[in-house]
Amino acid sequence: MTRSALWDSPWPAEDAGSQRRSTPHDQGGLEKSLGLHLTAPLVTSSRDILVLTMAILRDPGELFVVGHSGPPDATSFVEQLDPSSLETVRRSQDLAGGPVWPGGIAAHANGSLYVVFGNHAHRLSASLETLCSVELPRDRPYNSFVILETGQLVTKDFAGPFNGHDPDDKRTSQLLVLDPNDLSTISTLDLSEPSVARLSAIENQIVVVGTTSLLTVVFENNALQETGSVPYRSEPGQGCGWDAVLDGDLTYFLDNGDGTDRFDGSFEGRGIGTVPLRLHRIDRNNSTSSSVEVSGRLGGIIANPPALDATRRIVVGFDSGNGVVAAFHADTLAPLWTAELNHASHVLHDDVSGHMILTHYDRTRAVEEVVILETETGREVNRIDTGSPVQSVVFPCAGFNNDFYLVSFTTITRISNS
Repeated sequence: MTRSALWDSPWPAEDAGSQRRSTPHDQGGLEKSLGLHLTAPLVTSSRDILVLTMAILRDPGELFVVGHSGPPDATSFVEQLDPSSLETVRRSQDLAGGPVWPGGIAAHANGSLYVVFGNHAHRLSASLETLCSVELPRDRPYNSFVILETGQLVTKDFAGPFNGHDPDDKRTSQLLVLDPNDLSTISTLDLSEPSVARLSAIENQIVVVGTTSLLTVVFENNALQETGSVPYRSEPGQGCGWDAVLDGDLTYFLDNGDGTDRFDGSFEGRGIGTVPLRLHRIDRNNSTSSSVEVSGRLGGIIANPPALDATRRIVVGFDSGNGVVAAFHADTLAPLWTAELNHASHVLHDDVSGHMILTHYDRTRAVEEVVILETETGREVNRIDTGSPVQSVVFPCAGFNNDFYLVSFTTITRISNS
């Protein structure tokens, strides 16, 4: 994974970077470099903060979280937390927001932090002073951004339902490329279809999961051009796809993403898909595609990407509506194992030791658990409560000090061995 425009830390952006590989950067994995023993007894500490989206790391000891208030006049904020106690070190001013959908934060190689939430983008210093802010052109939420290897930010308006959404607004989504210095717009492109998924990127390619097709856009000579489209939605009752994980020319994502606004503290039983949820594999180089059912059950729903262990060639998908996690061979999509887990968040995994860090929401007890599985076998090796009373549907983060963090809309939890 390359990250030339991201800050040199194990986890400088959501999913650790624009390819959404969700494994720590250049650290030898969670166990080898961070000293965390995933199969040894775990302890947790947690703190309630409303409404969090994700955590990222900058310099050692610098843990940042981004969150937001509720509609109609939503704002966002960034807090730097003590990485052990989770107490607030400093907090940004309230940042202009707009229509609500979870945004994002990243630590750029230039030293700044960037936030996109609502229809605003912000550049902050590492001490959380606002350096510049811009209003984005559409009255829709912009659901986060990616940073290209050349340093520019790319964002996109969210075309799914949100509080205040106009059901007659049928516009396709629009890509924006922003200058990291002053957040001025370098280029725009109206896509060929709407998109609810977050963007992914590799080199100068931006990969967009549209509502019916996978789109490839190239940024070259300060201009955007849509260069490829591969349909994936072929059956009545099949939902739209969400965020994509990239492995060179290969793209992996899950469908049946319609209905996520029905989240009631959990996605269990909230799906509206009338065909089984599927994991998709598309080769952008030759436009070939294949897919496989994750659970085989109706009523599947997701709002997040699968997880890829590129070393072991294993891709793990999940169906949050039916509480199923399933692993497949990354090249053939041959099934490997399944587990009954009410998992819904992005996945944190360790390619070195071969473990997936997932979650299970226990609706009876109203608490979410961390569950650690062996990637190759699906065997459970650890489990512990997080302290979150709602299911996480957002972003975990590796840590600096033999630990990692899980984030939900109510709670941030530190997990370690001591």
